[in-house]
Amino acid sequence: MKLLFVFIQCFLRISISVPLTPRQSGPEQVHLSSTGNIEEIVITWSASDDVQPSLVRYGTNDELTNKTMAYATKFVDGGAKNHTQYIYRATLTGLSPNTTYTYQCENPMGQSEQFTFTTYPTGTSWSPHLIIYGDMGLENPQSLSRLKKEVETGSIHAIIHNGDFAYDMDSMNASVGDSFMRMVEPIAAYVPYMTTPGNHEYSYNFSNYKNRFTMPMYKETENLWYSWNIGPAHFIMLSTEVYFFVEYGLHQIQNQLNWLKNDLWEANQPNARQERPWIITLAHRPPYCSDDGIKQCKLLYADTVRGAFEDLFFEHGVDLSFWAHEHDYERMWPLYNNTVYNGSTAEPYTDPPAPVHIITGSAGCDEDHSTFGPRRPFDAFRSLDYGYTKLHIINGTHLELQQVSDDQGGKIIDQFVLIKHKHKMRGKH
Repeated sequence: MKLLFVFIQCFLRISISVPLTPRQSGPEQVHLSSTGNIEEIVITWSASDDVQPSLVRYGTNDELTNKTMAYATKFVDGGAKNHTQYIYRATLTGLSPNTTYTYQCENPMGQSEQFTFTTYPTGTSWSPHLIIYGDMGLENPQSLSRLKKEVETGSIHAIIHNGDFAYDMDSMNASVGDSFMRMVEPIAAYVPYMTTPGNHEYSYNFSNYKNRFTMPMYKETENLWYSWNIGPAHFIMLSTEVYFFVEYGLHQIQNQLNWLKNDLWEANQPNARQERPWIITLAHRPPYCSDDGIKQCKLLYADTVRGAFEDLFFEHGVDLSFWAHEHDYERMWPLYNNTVYNGSTAEPYTDPPAPVHIITGSAGCDEDHSTFGPRRPFDAFRSLDYGYTKLHIINGTHLELQQVSDDQGGKIIDQFVLIKHKHKMRGKH
C-alpha cells in the first residue's frame, strides 16, 4: 500500500510538471519589477545571444509608439557546461499613473508576445492587493494555475516570491531555471514579480538568482536585500541566507545589517511614517515555526534568524513579517521573544504591541509538505494545504490577509484583519 501511495504521488507530480524547453535567440522569460516610483517600471528578459538593438516598444494603444533601449549583461552559469545567456534590462520612465500600457520586447532575432501592465495610482491613499508565497518549483507548481487566474482579473498589483525558485534554477546547467522563468511569465510579465533569495538559490554564490532578476538596488546588492514602497506600505526585503552560506563572505552579514538599520531609521522619520505607516518585512527562513522536530524550527536556523532580526524589528515598529521555507501556512499571534503580545483577549490583532509573523511556503514544489508538531503557544492557525497568501492593504490603519487553499478549490481557509491605529517605534523592550 505504501509503494502504491508513493507511485500515485510521484505520478501526480510528474503530470503537472512543466517540461524543459530550449533557450531562444529572441526575447523570452519576460518579467516586471517595481522601482517604487509610480512613473517607472523595469522589464527584464533573457536571450541566448547578445544582439542589438534590443528594446521595448510600448504605448497605451496597440501601436506601441514609444520605445526604450535595453542593456545586456552576460550570465555564465557555474555548471559543467558553463552555459551562457544574456539578461536584458529596460527601465521605462515618464509613465502616467494608473494607466494600462501594452508592451513588447524585441531584438533582430525576434519578438516576445505583447503583454500589458498597469501603473500604480498617485499618492499613498489607495489600497494595494498583493499575493505572497514562497517555495514554488518547476515540478508540482500546484498554485500556478490559480495564480494566473488571479492576475487575469486585473486586481493584483504585485506578486512576491519569498525565496526558493524552481528547485533549483541552476539544475541541469540552468535549464531548469530557464524553464521556470518561462513558466511564470504569464504572471510575472503582467504585474511586478518581487523576490527574495532562499536556500535553494545558493549554488555558485546565488548567481542564477542574482542575474535573473532586477530588484531595486540591483547594482548595489544584487537583489539580496532592498526596500520598495507601494501605497501606504514600506516593504523591506532581506536575505536570511547570508547567515548560512558564509563561504560567500561574512561581509554580507554586516553590509545587510548596516543597510537595514539605516532603512528602518529612515522609514520611521515622522514624514515617512505618516505617509507610509505600514512597515512589512519579508525573508525566507522563519524565526518561529511549529514543524515536527525541534531541530528544524530551532537549532538549525530559527535561533539564528531571531537573533539577527527580532530586536531590530520590534524596536523599529515593524508591523508584519512574512516568511517561507516551511512548506505550509502558519499564522501566529503577535509575538516577540517567544512571548505572545495580543492587542487584547477579544481583539488580538487590534493594536498589538509586537509584530505579526506569517509563514507562507506552500505554493507547490517537488518536495514533501512539512509536518506539524504539537501546537505551540504562539500558533493561531496552520494548514498543510497547497496555496498562497493574499494581502490587501486597505488603508493606513487596516490590512487584511487571506490564505487561499488550492487543494480546496480556492477556498479562503484563513482570514484576519490587522488594525494599527498608531504606527511607531517601540524602543528597546
